[in-house]
Amino acid sequence: MRVVAGERKGMPLKAIAGNTTRPTTDKVKESIFNMIGPFFDGGIALDLFAGSGGLGIESLSRGAEQAIFIEKDAKAFHVLQENIKKCRYEEYAELFRIDAKRAVKALLKRDLTFKLVFLDPPYHQKEYYDLVQILVDHHKIQRDGIILCEHAKEVQLPQSFGEFSLNRQETYGGTIISVYRYTEEEGE
Repeated sequence: MRVVAGERKGMPLKAIAGNTTRPTTDKVKESIFNMIGPFFDGGIALDLFAGSGGLGIESLSRGAEQAIFIEKDAKAFHVLQENIKKCRYEEYAELFRIDAKRAVKALLKRDLTFKLVFLDPPYHQKEYYDLVQILVDHHKIQRDGIILCEHAKEVQLPQSFGEFSLNRQETYGGTIISVYRYTEEEGE
């Protein structure tokens, strides 16, 4: 694994040992950012279920001004800390070793909105996608923001989360990448 593009292009990232997480491959990561970017002019990224931090770190490398990483697994969190330090992003990253549901509750109390939301929960745990709806309902995602969900083929996600509609969907083996963008409601 490595940073694919931007200011830290080519920087190797440490992967998590074992099979408790599924790191997004460089090929899939490159495709993801070609779909949603490829580069950004500021904004805050939220990497829920961050694992080793590949998506959030990639967004920082490509121009996001800050990233918040949520990861509850101790081994994964340790690797995430190492990768943030290796990429020299300590001052641009907030790391929280906490359950994603508790993290979202805490984030609702903060005065911030996200330009990028990455959601890659353990496969087949569909209830975690409800966290996206909570963020949308509380206006925590900017209108020019992007929601990106990585999920198993068997997991059917809704066509929209509030005003954010499914914009694009790509399949990579057993993984589907679903991208949601803000859509104006009729009559606005």
